[in-house]
Amino acid sequence: MTYDSLQDFIAALDDAGEVVRVKAPVRAHLELCEIADRAMKLPGGGPALVFEHVLRADGTRFGMPVAINLFGSMRRMAMSLGVRRLDEVGARITRLLDLKVPDGLLGKLQLLPRLIEISRFPPRAFKGGVVPCQETVWRGADIDLMQLPVITCWPEDGGPYITLPMVISRDPVRGIRNVGMYRVQVLGRDSLAMHWQRHKVGAAHWREMAERGEIMPVAIAIGADPASVYSASAPLPPTVDEFLFSGFLRQSPVQLAKAITSDLDVPAHAEIVIEGTIDPAEPLVTEGPFGDHTGFYSEADLYPRVQVTAITMRQRPVYATTIVGRPPMEDYYLGHATERIFLPLLKLTVPEIVDYHMPPAGIFHNLVFVSIDKQYPGQAYKVMNALWGAGLMSLAKILVVLDKDVNVRDEQEAWWIALNNIDPERDTRFTLGPTDVLDHASRAFTYGSKMGIDATRKWPEEGFTRNWPRVIAMDEATRTRIDVLWPTLGIGGH
Repeated sequence: MTYDSLQDFIAALDDAGEVVRVKAPVRAHLELCEIADRAMKLPGGGPALVFEHVLRADGTRFGMPVAINLFGSMRRMAMSLGVRRLDEVGARITRLLDLKVPDGLLGKLQLLPRLIEISRFPPRAFKGGVVPCQETVWRGADIDLMQLPVITCWPEDGGPYITLPMVISRDPVRGIRNVGMYRVQVLGRDSLAMHWQRHKVGAAHWREMAERGEIMPVAIAIGADPASVYSASAPLPPTVDEFLFSGFLRQSPVQLAKAITSDLDVPAHAEIVIEGTIDPAEPLVTEGPFGDHTGFYSEADLYPRVQVTAITMRQRPVYATTIVGRPPMEDYYLGHATERIFLPLLKLTVPEIVDYHMPPAGIFHNLVFVSIDKQYPGQAYKVMNALWGAGLMSLAKILVVLDKDVNVRDEQEAWWIALNNIDPERDTRFTLGPTDVLDHASRAFTYGSKMGIDATRKWPEEGFTRNWPRVIAMDEATRTRIDVLWPTLGIGGH
């Protein structure tokens, strides 16, 4: 099912019994985060939460509800993309990547449905009267970010943060749009600090415009259709429009509208849109500290200031947010979607990969299990080097490469096999390269070491001269007999 707006998605989650509506008064400062954190730590990710009475520090009530943990379970993440299982999206990508033009008229005609599917993806201009995200417009003296229930997550945060935004910018040379998810700190009624890490596309747009001395327009959408929200978090190449990718995920085009104070396109069905500019002549501002997805505070640093030129919104908006911190959190499920959806693309450059998994404790970039179809000695190291050269996978701190029969999505199984299969000196390699901005342990800012572990079965050419042992397993006939007997034993379990 396709959802055109965040409120459509919330209504569907309500119908599915996935939402708890919190009616008790809760402060946006710290209290909402504490409740959400406890919910996210429940088995399976806990429920989605809609806080209906969100308070300011002085006890007065904000004029809109706050939704959080909307993507915080496997079921809700799949629902957000209109599928039963996230692997369905990866399968669609696999079919498209296998698009080969066959000989003969009949073969070409059989391709038409898939070609038509691709052609439906481009976003379209909204038509039909008042744009939903512009039903209410604040400009000039009416601009006041303090009227939005922006949450302060953790006690040492530098202030309230917009944490689930779609930050829209445009390449000043090629005109290609980018939609990224970067945290944004509220500095005052009409001022924001944009946390653009140096390897992000939005930061590249800003640097290019700053070098040209041009004022940069930017738009920050909050609470669009769920596929577009996810797409903003996805590690797409700079040349791929996130709204085009969202259309592919939704299997219907995203509707866009012109912003009020710039020529940027924004999601027509967004709940709230904050429009602004960044002047390269202005000094950078202090952003942070911030309790980050590593589970530690990231330090304050200097980032560009956004001067707000307009705030537009629905007549009755819902403010969408999230929190990050010690895993597991809601962002794990967004990351898991990326893991499943982008596996076919990863296989394009590293075809021997069977599967991979980034466990919650590894917070995406610290630990990656990879299973491969090993065909020759040294192949595990070839895979390590290929992955460290593949986009944001270059930030992976530890890669563990295993054989194709290992279920890398089962962390206990992956570690059991790996720890049995390695000789630490023989099977471990270290290299230097870029690290995540948030890696507080690296030897320098964004630069440090990485570790690759070859946990595959060793070949004679790899210096292994002993017999490789077989895994203990019961014979199938005995298992079948006990499967029949088991329910009558009164032991329980499986």
